Amino acid sequence: MRTYTLNVAGLTRELPLCELNDRLAFAAFVMFSDVELTVACASELLKKVPDFDVILTAEAKGIPLAYEMSRQCGKKYYVARKSIKLYMTDPISTGVTTITTDNAQILCLSQEDVEAIKGRNILIVDDVISTGRTLAAIETLVELAEAKIAAKAAILAEGTANERKDIIFLEKIPIFPI
Repeated sequence: MRTYTLNVAGLTRELPLCELNDRLAFAAFVMFSDVELTVACASELLKKVPDFDVILTAEAKGIPLAYEMSRQCGKKYYVARKSIKLYMTDPISTGVTTITTDNAQILCLSQEDVEAIKGRNILIVDDVISTGRTLAAIETLVELAEAKIAAKAAILAEGTANERKDIIFLEKIPIFPI
């Protein structure tokens, strides 16, 4: 199996390469269960971001990062869910299609979360920014909630995302030709 050696936040991890299509592969970065990595990356990102009121992330891979950043800085975090849940009242939603999922998805916030972030300065966080589609969907939710974006941050900027000037990230990660 081909791998990519990632050095981030003072740690090294071997990431397996996964075929995206017959021409490209990406390095699979999954923080779930890697507490050491999550804690270190959260700490390093918090050093780089401007002042903010609350954190917002997309379900699911951004949740450990948002939780740990929240724990370290003492500010609340909210999760844009991938489906409307029974407990959500009057949710807002927007569509998103990413390179790692086959079908169109939605991201949504309950009205309670909308009210909690309304007028606040939002730090949007995710594990990886690649095409920016998930990020754009979260930005739409922030706009619908009448909140402001303080910054957009991720652990990794994949492919051409590392050329973006509107995101904060810890490391670049390439897309690999097959």
